[in-house]
This record gives sequence, C-alpha cells and structure tokens, in this order.
Amino acid sequence: MKVKIINGTIITPYRYIRDGTILIENGIIIGIETRDMDFPDSDVIDAEGHYVAPGFIDLHIHGGGGHDFMDGSVDAFLKIAETHAQYGTTAMVPTTLTAEKEHLLETLDFYEKANAANANGAQFLGMHLEGPYFALSQRGAQDPRYIRNPDPKEYEEVLAYSNSITRWSAAPELPGAIEFGKRLKQKGILAAVAHTDAIYEDVLEAYENGYTLATHLYSAMSGVTRRNAFRYAGTIESAFLLDMDVEIIADGVHLPAPLLKLIYKIKGPDRIALITDAMRAAGMPEGESTLGSLKNGLKVIVEDGVAKLPDRTSFAGSVSTADRLVRTMVNMADVSLLDAVRMATATPARIMGVHDRKGTLVAGKDADIVIFDADIRIQRTIIKGKTIYLNAIPQI
Repeated sequence: MKVKIINGTIITPYRYIRDGTILIENGIIIGIETRDMDFPDSDVIDAEGHYVAPGFIDLHIHGGGGHDFMDGSVDAFLKIAETHAQYGTTAMVPTTLTAEKEHLLETLDFYEKANAANANGAQFLGMHLEGPYFALSQRGAQDPRYIRNPDPKEYEEVLAYSNSITRWSAAPELPGAIEFGKRLKQKGILAAVAHTDAIYEDVLEAYENGYTLATHLYSAMSGVTRRNAFRYAGTIESAFLLDMDVEIIADGVHLPAPLLKLIYKIKGPDRIALITDAMRAAGMPEGESTLGSLKNGLKVIVEDGVAKLPDRTSFAGSVSTADRLVRTMVNMADVSLLDAVRMATATPARIMGVHDRKGTLVAGKDADIVIFDADIRIQRTIIKGKTIYLNAIPQI
C-alpha cells in the first residue's frame, strides 16, 4: 500500500512546498519532498496544482447529513463521519447534548460499536460529553430538564462505564465542579469550561485544577458583569487572560468578523481550535430540522447558514463544515491560510493529545490529508492513506 501525491502546494507546519511530493506507505507518511521522487509500485495522486494540507480535526461536533450522535444508532455515527469527510474532516470528537444518564451511557455504547465499524468516514477520537453539569442561566439550546450539578455518584458511574470519554465540558462555578475537574484530570480526560456564568476567580481555580479549554468561546458564557455595583471579569475575559486554549465556531455567524479578529489577535493560532459544533442539518438543504435526538429534540429552522429557534429570537445550532471554518478565517478574519489550517489541524491535535500522530504533514505521522482548491473547496479526503472522498464534479 504505497501512495505518492504529486503536483500540489504542500502546507507543512513551517512553510509551503510548491510542486512538492508526499510519499505514503501503509497509511503513514514516510517522506515530504520538494521535488518528484521515484517511488516504485505506488499509486500516484495528482493534486493538479491544489493545496495539500493535513486533514481537519473537529473537536466538537454533534451531527450532520441528517443524523445526530444521540439518535441511538451505529448508522448515525457512521453517516455523520462520512458526511463530514466530504468537507475535509479526517478526525472528530463526537459530542453529546445534556441528557439523562441512561441516554449518555447508551450513546457511549453506540460510539464503541461505530468506532469498530468506521471504515469510510472521519476517524473518531473519543467522546465529548457536553453537560449535563451546566449553569441553567447559560443553557443555550441545552434541554433545561436535564441540567444539574456535578454528582460524584453519577459521574463516577459514567467514567467507570466507558473508556471512550476523551473530553467533558462543565460550568466550573457549580458546587462540586472543581472536584469533578480534578477527577477528569486524574483520568487523563480533557476538562473544558462551558455554558457558564463563572467570573475570573472561578475560572482561575478551575484552570489550576484541570480545566484547560474554553468550549465555543463567547457562546453560552459570561462576559463582564456587575455584582453589588462592582465589575467582575467573566469567562470570556478569563480565557483571554489565562494560557487557556479556546475553541471557536468560526462560521462568521456565531462570531462576526470583528470578534474572530479579536480572538485571533489575543490568543494566536497555537491556542485556537476551529470547531463546527455542527448539528444534524450540516451538509443538508436549509429548512426545518431537529437539534438533538429525533425522539425529544428541539425543532429548529435552518436559514442564513445557521440554525435558529422557530421564532427566530436566537441561534439554535451550527450547520458548519470544516472547510467553511477555514474559508471564513481567511476571507472574513484576514488570517493567513497557513494559520487558518493550523487552527483546524495542528492545534486541535495538540489539544486532544494526538499530535504525535496527527495534525501535521510530517514523516512518521498518519497520512490524513485533504486536497483543496484556492477557494478551499475540498477535492479529495485521504485517511490513513486511503481516499475516502473524491470530488467528481469537473472544475471550470
């Protein structure tokens, strides 16, 4: 199983290599060359002058292609992975919504079955439990019926049930949240602050005890507030002040251009991960859809490139794909393509602890590769050296 990619502009962690060559054997990159190299018995992929980049890594995603990870089926997991592979995602962290414990455990079961069967879509990097330990005042589209404080009896049962949890988001100001963060850190699970009304003092204590990531910065989190006439820095300002990683829904809707530019200016590409936070309507036509499970999810309307509540008073979910995130950062936030790709690849790989094998085009790493044109439209998605998606539409 030998593959050679030629005639592309390769995006490495350090530079562009024009007309470069990538050599792949048994799913692993074995060489990045500045010229065409003889590689006997290899399948040759002509990049046709397009960009050749690491595959995109999505840390926070709920669905796509008409499916949600909480639909209660292996097929939903596989169809979501296949859908987002068409948009350049080669690895993802499937994400739950706030739910009853039994529903979370059931979803973990389906994850493990789907992970074993996933051969034609973006790879899974473990589960992200988003909730249920949130501030009710910052619930966003999370179902208030299931929001509660951290309960050691409950989360210890969940942690013992499955080894597939790689990150968990919670509000750090809740009673028991600090002990919860310590426990996640002991287990090697990424703890993130989310759906929170915390002030700086809360976030600082959380950061010191394992919470190292801010989930969808600006969405469902506190900014500057007043308490008894005094001003307090909120979670947003805390994320800027601390050496904390942040993830952003860079669709140009959840965060307009000025905020994208501000976050980039303060945090830089090595602290920002681009996420879709996509719901089931991603990759689907606009119109009516459902946020969360089909059984008891929230009815929404998709228009203007985002999901909204039916009365249009609030956003209700993202319909982004990974290519759109990179395109938005380049076109709206005036970020270089090199940095935009870094925020979709190397930075999320480092945050999730898989940077030893993913996130950059370097010899020895997995051959997870995406080829896209000057408009960042995906032409080919390759996972472990295997072409998963090929754009068959002729280019004009």
